[in-house]
Amino acid sequence: MATGEPKAKKIKLEEKKISQNALFGMGNPLLDICAVVDKDFLDKYGLKANDQILAEDKHKEMFEEIVKKFKVEYHAGGATQNAVKIAQWMIQKPHKVATFFGCIGKDKFGEILKEKAEESHVDAHYYEQSEEPTGTCAACITGDNRSLVANLAAANCYKKDKHLDLEENWELVEKAKVYYIAGFFLTVSLESILKVAKHASENNKIFSLNLSAPFISQFFKESLMKVMPYVDILFGNETEAATFAREQGFEDHSRCDRRDWNAEQILAAESVRERERERESEQERYREKGEGGSDGEQVRRERETRMG
Repeated sequence: MATGEPKAKKIKLEEKKISQNALFGMGNPLLDICAVVDKDFLDKYGLKANDQILAEDKHKEMFEEIVKKFKVEYHAGGATQNAVKIAQWMIQKPHKVATFFGCIGKDKFGEILKEKAEESHVDAHYYEQSEEPTGTCAACITGDNRSLVANLAAANCYKKDKHLDLEENWELVEKAKVYYIAGFFLTVSLESILKVAKHASENNKIFSLNLSAPFISQFFKESLMKVMPYVDILFGNETEAATFAREQGFEDHSRCDRRDWNAEQILAAESVRERERERESEQERYREKGEGGSDGEQVRRERETRMG
């Protein structure tokens, strides 16, 4: 084990009653605003029918207009808040098993977001500030298409010293048994993530992280790798995992080059190499099968040409 790395955990799995605040999430809260719109509305704001983008200055008025012009549905959103909300829905009772921290504005959308989180039975404790409006995500629906426009706004303003460090909030962190944070939050408050991750490590609790998107592994790799030693469960899709492996050099180094890597890094790299070997073996079998069949003569000629 490298110096300064957290000790390996021994998680004891027991059947016991789930308690309130057992699951803790921290991330970027957004109020999802969903509406069926028309093509003129998309054209006015330069939106594609099926896309997902971050809001620019030209989109700022769009969030108020969509509410005034169309029938809308509101949902408590954002990657981490969605995840703990679904977990709470699966658990059903007791309510408020899931706790969520994030930053919102002191405005109308913020009040709606608090109402929607409460309706989902999530115990949301938001840091409320006046500098930026509540983050929103407009889902503009046309037929089977959906164009998403996200305005992070207040979600980018979370402050560890003004919220996480407060005694009444930190007590909720201490009550939790499982922690889940999306990689998106690395762009907002690395220090908050590390404080929670270290608490989980020191108290033999489960800490999980989501890679979230390829750009996190590409452009926030230093912050990501500061958190990685504390991660027990890492989530990510195939594209995110491949990008992470490439950015960490897993595809370019042999085992003997990794004397300073920890066990998790070595195993992840070996897993990638094993899949590569399997693909190569499968390709070789296909080639051999081809040589034994009707295409065999062509395969041999091509090989002889390359060797010549």
